[in-house]
Amino acid sequence: MAATFNPRECKLSKQEGQTYGFFLRIEKDTDGHLVRVVEQGSPAEKAGLLDGDRVLRVNGIFVDKEEHAQVVDLVRKSGNSVSLLVLDGNSYEKAIKKQVDLRELSDSQKELGLNGRKMAAVVNGEAQSWTRPRLCYLVKDGNSYGFSLQTVQGKAGVCVTDITPHGVAMRAGVLSDDHLIEVNGENVENANHEQVVEKVKKAGARIVFLLMDRDTYKRHREQKKPILRDTASLELLPLRPRVVEMKRGSDGYGFYLRAGPEHTGQVIKDIDSGSPAEAAGLKKNDLLVAVNGQCVERLDHDSVVEMIRKGGEQTSLLVVDKDTDSMYRLAGFSPFLYYKNGGLPNGSVTQAPASTSAPLTMPSPDPMEEVPMPRLCRLVKGDNGYGFHLNAIQGVPGSFIKEVQNGGPAAMAGLEDGDIIVEVDGENVLEEPYEKVVDRIQSSGKEVTLLVCAKKSYDYFQAKNIAIVSAMAKPLPDARAEALAEPEPSLHVARERAQSTASHSSSQSEDTQM
Repeated sequence: MAATFNPRECKLSKQEGQTYGFFLRIEKDTDGHLVRVVEQGSPAEKAGLLDGDRVLRVNGIFVDKEEHAQVVDLVRKSGNSVSLLVLDGNSYEKAIKKQVDLRELSDSQKELGLNGRKMAAVVNGEAQSWTRPRLCYLVKDGNSYGFSLQTVQGKAGVCVTDITPHGVAMRAGVLSDDHLIEVNGENVENANHEQVVEKVKKAGARIVFLLMDRDTYKRHREQKKPILRDTASLELLPLRPRVVEMKRGSDGYGFYLRAGPEHTGQVIKDIDSGSPAEAAGLKKNDLLVAVNGQCVERLDHDSVVEMIRKGGEQTSLLVVDKDTDSMYRLAGFSPFLYYKNGGLPNGSVTQAPASTSAPLTMPSPDPMEEVPMPRLCRLVKGDNGYGFHLNAIQGVPGSFIKEVQNGGPAAMAGLEDGDIIVEVDGENVLEEPYEKVVDRIQSSGKEVTLLVCAKKSYDYFQAKNIAIVSAMAKPLPDARAEALAEPEPSLHVARERAQSTASHSSSQSEDTQM
């Protein structure tokens, strides 16, 4: 039956700042993730995408049953190239009626090229991302991570199921049927269900999974290939190392280096004002990972200083802040893996250095690093509401924060005037009308979690066509028990939406007190 259907592999490549030139959407009473509005002359058209195509796989990962937002996120996180396995609309609908297993159909197609030969694991010199295990960082929201664990009788391993829509696991990049390879750096491939559950429970509020999609895991098992942890993809981790490039000034680089606590690594201290180090973005208490492409995590102080001096008039440092270091330690990985895998902190890819002793030439830091990242803010309602106004300009997408009250719940949570609301309790609201955003906040109960973005950052991400997602923000700490016990006062509307056409400042805005 499967032989009557012929999925197509479409490989799209685009330039930085360019779009792929198509829309991916779901439609009422229509199954699948649909390709729509393929632009003439676009990368999508050149790759062979057609209006009405259904996307079965993204970079080899089966996505037909995944949430739409997660499929979009996979495409966007692919960078400037992506491989889509699609089935034309008519064939897809026939396959659904005949109850064809689309996963098996796409899996058989994935093994064969158009000439009937097996596809190489490397295409155009680039390893396909679906062949690599990936790291996902989960921070518990309330009492749940938003997934279940499952084992299949007679088969080794534990897989992840029942992904809660917009929950912690989904936002971290966990997919249904992913196989667990490691839990906080400990291999669990041969552990039973009870042992894995116990490890997850003991992890507390933070956990790092090393995962592999079902099909790739199956091939590794069939071919008896070991899963190499050093090949893991780091793209989904929310916290990343930073590359800091400096040119020596007349008084040196302008920072001091000291041995870290318990003699673990070297820590940046006492950055001189106006120095090259300050200008390059080096921060006090940054932990030094690499100097000019060489790992220095296990070197003593004098050896690291000597390496920096040997760099001559310029040096390139790979550093992590305290939170990033904590995340990597939890995962049991070194941040130096960014260099080893050829990935850079801004998400681009460069050729790995030919020799670890050669200085590593890095591009200038991505401008995004200078733009404040999105923020997660958890607000607990007070006696007078949340302590801010919500504003929207008629005809302009997005609702934004206005008049944050000093000392109120909004101010304590970190909201600022002008912040644009991206998500309300995990639901993206950028395209939702003002009234619906207000309703979401009003119906949230005694507390609400907002993903917000400063106007400068929002404009930057929009211009770069970068999706704003909660994974970009630093994880929230656990909610305090006393905050959850607060009484629930009513959220009231301070003044009705202005409908007058008269010329005054509020005639083009919608304003509600929270």
